[in-house]
Amino acid sequence: MTHTNPVRASSGADELAPDSGEVRRDGLYRKIALRVMPLLVICYIVSFIDRTNIGIAQVGLERDLGFSAAVYGLGVGLFFVGFILFEVPSNALLQRIGARATMTRIMVSWGAVTIATMFVWDETSFYVMRFLLGVTEAGFFPGALFYLAQWFPSARRTRMTATFFIGVPISGIIGSAVSGAIMSSFTGVGGLADWQWLFLIEGIPPILLAAAVWFCLADRPADAKWLTDDEKAIVEGDLAADDARKRGTDEDAEGHDGLFAALRDPRVLILGLCACGAYTLANAVSFWTPRIINNAGVDNVLNLGLFSAIPPLAGIIVMQIVGRHSDRTLERRWHAAGSWFVASAGLVALSFVTNNPQMVVILLAVVAAAHYSGLTVFYSIPSIYLSGRGTATGIALVTTMGSFAAALSPALLGFIQEHTGSLSLGLQISAALVVIAGAVLLVGIPAHALKEKR
Repeated sequence: MTHTNPVRASSGADELAPDSGEVRRDGLYRKIALRVMPLLVICYIVSFIDRTNIGIAQVGLERDLGFSAAVYGLGVGLFFVGFILFEVPSNALLQRIGARATMTRIMVSWGAVTIATMFVWDETSFYVMRFLLGVTEAGFFPGALFYLAQWFPSARRTRMTATFFIGVPISGIIGSAVSGAIMSSFTGVGGLADWQWLFLIEGIPPILLAAAVWFCLADRPADAKWLTDDEKAIVEGDLAADDARKRGTDEDAEGHDGLFAALRDPRVLILGLCACGAYTLANAVSFWTPRIINNAGVDNVLNLGLFSAIPPLAGIIVMQIVGRHSDRTLERRWHAAGSWFVASAGLVALSFVTNNPQMVVILLAVVAAAHYSGLTVFYSIPSIYLSGRGTATGIALVTTMGSFAAALSPALLGFIQEHTGSLSLGLQISAALVVIAGAVLLVGIPAHALKEKR
């Protein structure tokens, strides 16, 4: 019997030795990453800026419209209600029309809603616009994760997920500083308030980027004109082998391809419970950092933006280290759960030093670094743990379950601050939820279920 060298067969170049074939693979995936990742990261940066700029804008909204912490918290939560209702339908549509068309639609619509937010005049209109922003952004995040799964096998995907997630801390750095600068520079210009200029200026980039998405992205390797036939064969072969390995260790080898089937899948439910803790932590970092710093005594809006940029800067460095170590060791559970445990300890410590600006910023940096690291690794797990036709639906459902916590936790934190005068109790409750999520991850997902090959 003649044995075929798998590297040679999949590469289409019979003269290549295994080592040179692996080098060629590394070069190919580097080529793909350089082509698709910069645009995805930029889009995610803009997405998160438009989602979280309300943290800086709240200073002006409280001044001009009298919005309390409870109003702000409910508005933040309603954003995720829109997510909950439209996340899964958006991703079902993604599988029909493709990632390029889906992302283009999402970006144009969320940009328009961001601009329209400059016209809010009371609490109700504020709630409506936040809800609509969630509706229009629904599907972008899980759609991007699904998109990565169409281009990178699981052993290479965590570093790509980490690269994609770098958009979150970058958005925190750029968004906080730029938002603070806009509000400090445009006050009263043209008869508009500082927060109105903020929404107007920051709503334009996603509309412009939508054109770049439409013309530059391909839905899958087979559609990429910038790949040769041999390169397409390598990627498609790697992805097929990757899926075969998952199916080989999956009791439900056929997977699922519908919402109700996904709801009955215990793996999806376990991941969804973990996402609840991850999203609770995400909100504490993304939406409440400016207010926590403001409560510590930083009142100047420009300084508020600059101080708010420090925690995500720490996150950029640490998340890359953790993501690379997770890929090198092919260990996912403890990298995610351990990061969450560190973040929980930081939240508890933060609840006792809320009046010390220096310690607040340091602890927020610890929490942010742990949050971004845990989130990066965690969201590489669903595409490894789930398989079959229902991967996109499963990822969307996991995100939707997390969005329930994301919708409730800001309103809870706002309510607690308004009635106690402090965020301390809210931070402690958030820490407990994050610890539970880490425990569920370690207990509910066995290590062998995430076994990967390089």
